[in-house]
Amino acid sequence: MISFRNATLAELAMVLDWAASEGWNPGIDDAAAFFAADPNGFFVAEDASGEILAAISVVSHSDEFAFLGLYIVRPEQRGKGIGLGLWQHALRHAGGRTVGLDGVEAQQQNYAVSGFALAGSTTRFSGAIDGKADSEIRKAGPQDVLWMIEKEATASGATKPKYLTAWFAPTATRVSLVLKETSAFCTVRQCRSGFKIGPLLAKTSEDAHRLIAHAGSVFEGPAMLDVPESSSALQALCQNLQLEAGFKTARMYRGPFATRSHPCFAVTSLELG
Repeated sequence: MISFRNATLAELAMVLDWAASEGWNPGIDDAAAFFAADPNGFFVAEDASGEILAAISVVSHSDEFAFLGLYIVRPEQRGKGIGLGLWQHALRHAGGRTVGLDGVEAQQQNYAVSGFALAGSTTRFSGAIDGKADSEIRKAGPQDVLWMIEKEATASGATKPKYLTAWFAPTATRVSLVLKETSAFCTVRQCRSGFKIGPLLAKTSEDAHRLIAHAGSVFEGPAMLDVPESSSALQALCQNLQLEAGFKTARMYRGPFATRSHPCFAVTSLELG
């Protein structure tokens, strides 16, 4: 017998290990920030013995918006209907909220059956960065959190206060950076391999480049950015920096959503938006 229930923080950490095995390369310190966004938004399927077979998240960021991610069924359990059952169970947590997701492009039709409509795509750019510390870039502090949350919402279209408050709190493996005298900022976090930059917001490609170069001086290894197709200036910058365009995800929504466009924007994460 298969049952569905909420996941604990420890189980979320295990699911992120699954994600690493799938090649998703999560951050080293993602679990606590993810869980802070909505402790009731993470779900697992387990058998009668208590073995966890599948996982998913449907995190409610606000009264209007939720985001679906971390949808993983253990390889040997696929094709048995377990994932679909968990999917349907977890989506009920969103209630009447609009739900977004970044899904594998090949699965678009399956998501459409559940009422999701395509709104665009996101490309992962990765490669070596010439790290260069910039004296005009400082670490973000508590005084910056509110305006950074507001700026991220103008680019993404959704406010995520609990998630980003935790995300912008510095840890040993995650730090947010602000370019002085501008509203340009980014978060850089160490991952299982290399580091990811996200969110990143800047008004100009020059400011985005300065943030990316400084991020390359914070952590070692290849850099990764997840850039929406609407962020044309940042996509062009990534190409100019000879970062490789890798896999794409389909950004889809179930319910009304006013999509936004921002020239230099990288998403926070593909798991929680």
